[in-house]
Amino acid sequence: MDITIHASFLPHNDPDASLTFYRDTLGFEVRNDVGYQGMRWLTLGPVGQPGTSIVLEPPAADPGVTDEERRTIAEMMAKGTYARVLLATPDLDATFERLQAGDTEVVQEPTEQPYGVRDCAVRDPAGNLIRIQELR
Repeated sequence: MDITIHASFLPHNDPDASLTFYRDTLGFEVRNDVGYQGMRWLTLGPVGQPGTSIVLEPPAADPGVTDEERRTIAEMMAKGTYARVLLATPDLDATFERLQAGDTEVVQEPTEQPYGVRDCAVRDPAGNLIRIQELR
């Protein structure tokens, strides 16, 4: 089989703040910015990797989600326990410095993990956990 990961979805509750974080702080390029019925979807991805994207979506966009589920999602996003993504970089220290310069919420500074990787963790403006692993 020839299967790749094309896009992953993360929720956002402030498209402008999310755009600033992913574009200006992480350096991703904007691939699409779509509004529909008062909601906004942003598709961004790493420069030079046109086949891999993150789609930032409003959590209320799914018509199958009930009002109670929307409240639960909002609570989990506020706590930072709803969604996460793992990124990778060859220079974790430089990436972490850039994140700190962007006033990003740091969850964990670069650390050698007991399971054999070196990584750090931050939160995006919606509270999503972003772990960044050093490529070795």
